[in-house]
Amino acid sequence: QVQLVESGGGLVQAGGSLRLSCAASGRILTINGMGWYRQAPGKQRELVATITRVGVTNYADSVKGRFTISRDNTKNTVYLQMNSLKPEDTAVYYCNADFLTVAGWIMDYWGQGTQVTVSS
Repeated sequence: QVQLVESGGGLVQAGGSLRLSCAASGRILTINGMGWYRQAPGKQRELVATITRVGVTNYADSVKGRFTISRDNTKNTVYLQMNSLKPEDTAVYYCNADFLTVAGWIMDYWGQGTQVTVSS
């Protein structure tokens, strides 16, 4: 059994910042790729940013230069620092990861999501 628990969401004014965290727990041997996705009301879930185990990052064009993804492998945690937030960043943000556990690989595992609301 593994778990991804997101935290750090909330309400912020446009131009403000938030830092999301996602902690993985369970009988994990290693975590490969981790990432953040978001889903706004009435829209499909979309990629925000991903990071490999060795720190190679990838960002959606809409967040480049404003968001930074990072991870702490010793804590099985991935972070998303969000600066210069815009109302269009309002969404539920989901954490995603691929795990190797004692029972084998678990791919494309999702957290429960955390709400980010940016007011204008």
